[in-house]
Amino acid sequence: MKNVGVWMDKEKAMIVTVNGTETDMTILESEVEDFRAVGGSRSKTKWGPQDVVQDSKYTEREKHQMKRYFEELSKALAEADLLVLYGPADTNRKFKHFLEDHHKNMAEKVKAVEKADSMTENQVKALIRDYFNNG
Repeated sequence: MKNVGVWMDKEKAMIVTVNGTETDMTILESEVEDFRAVGGSRSKTKWGPQDVVQDSKYTEREKHQMKRYFEELSKALAEADLLVLYGPADTNRKFKHFLEDHHKNMAEKVKAVEKADSMTENQVKALIRDYFNNG
């Protein structure tokens, strides 16, 4: 049985495969850009028009990049029998919803979606190993 745990955020996913006492980790980089929309500019004339930053352009681009990231991640997890998703923000929950919408058979393999702060690689391995050994 191939048990897989994933610690993920917008930057990367640490995929830990647990086979008995052996653990193997691979890291998948997301390529999602960190957008910092900066404010518009002021007109030179008093009470003149302002340039406005179009946030929708940035959020739409981020949405497409996240979808690509989730597709790559779901391909990397295709061989898993059981899945556990960890992460500090909502990325793990968004990935679970993505699986429910696009890969229903893989979504059924997800046993838990839990919050976990930023961790080192060894801490992630220990967390996932403990989950499958105690669960």
